[in-house]
Amino acid sequence: MKYTVENWDPEYGAPSTPELEDASENVEVGIELPPERWQPVLPGEDPLDDLLFVDGVRRVDASLWIEQPPDFPGFALAATYAAGAVRCNGRATLESADIGRGLFTASAAEDIPSDVGVYEVKATKGTTPEELWLGIQQRMAALEARVAREPGPAEVVVVDGPLSHHRDIPNAVGYIKTQKVQYLPLELRSVMTALLPGFRTPLFLTTTSWSRYSWYLRLANHSGPAGGLVRCEVDGDIDRVQAIRLADRVSASLPRYASERHKDPRAPQNLYPIGGLERELRHRLGDRELAVRALRRSSARDAA
Repeated sequence: MKYTVENWDPEYGAPSTPELEDASENVEVGIELPPERWQPVLPGEDPLDDLLFVDGVRRVDASLWIEQPPDFPGFALAATYAAGAVRCNGRATLESADIGRGLFTASAAEDIPSDVGVYEVKATKGTTPEELWLGIQQRMAALEARVAREPGPAEVVVVDGPLSHHRDIPNAVGYIKTQKVQYLPLELRSVMTALLPGFRTPLFLTTTSWSRYSWYLRLANHSGPAGGLVRCEVDGDIDRVQAIRLADRVSASLPRYASERHKDPRAPQNLYPIGGLERELRHRLGDRELAVRALRRSSARDAA
C-alpha cells in the first residue's frame, strides 16, 4: 500500500476535503491557454514589493436563550470578532485592526451591555447553529472589508478567504488555503496535482453569482496531493491580460511567505503574515471566560 502523510495538523481538518463539490460545469478553462495546451506555468514577473494581507477571526462567547413568552425561548449566539491588515514591504506592520461584538439571532432581542462591551443585535435569517454561524461570518467579512480600506493603497491586497466582500478593492486577491470545491474538469486535474513549488495553473473563469478568474498555486514542497496547494481568485471584471499579469506577480510573491511546519500547524498554506495577524487579533478578542462572566452578570442585573 502506497500512501503519504499530510503535514497539515489534523486538528484543523484537512487542506482538502476527500470529496470535493464538483463545480466544473460553471468554469471556462480556455482563458489563458486552450485546454489541450494546459500545463504548469512558471510566473515570468518579478515579486511584489508592497503587499497588504487581510484576515479576520471570530469566537462564540456564549449560547443564549432569549425569553419570549408565551412562546419557547429564542436561541442566540453572543460572539466577538476582529479583523486587521498587515503591510509587508521589507518589514511587517499592523496597519489597521478593529473588533466587533454581536448578539446573533432571528428572535426579537435587545443589545446586551456588558463589562467587556456591548453585544449589539445582529439579525440572522434563521435560528439554526449553521445560520447563526453564517451571520457571524458575514459580519466578520464586512469588518475585514472595512479595515482593508483604511490603510493606504498597496500593490496587491491579499484577502484570506474568498474575494466576495472585497471585489471593489483595487488589486484585491482572494487566497483560499482549504479546498472544498473542484473547479477543474477531470482531464485537467492532473495539471493541478503535478504542480511543482512556485508553479501555477493557467487561469480559468468561474461564474456563479459573480465571476472571478482563478488559478491554483503550489507554494512549497509538499506531502500529499493538497500539500502546499492554494487557490487564488481576482475579480472577473478586470481585463484578461491584467488578470494574467496579476496572477504571475502574486504567484511569484506568495511562496516567500509560506510557513514551515515547526512554526505553524497549517504549513505551508497559512502564510506567515496571516498567521501573525491571527495571533494578534485573537489576543485582542480578550479572554472568553471574562466575556462569559460579564454576560452572566448582565443577565443577573436584568433579572433583578
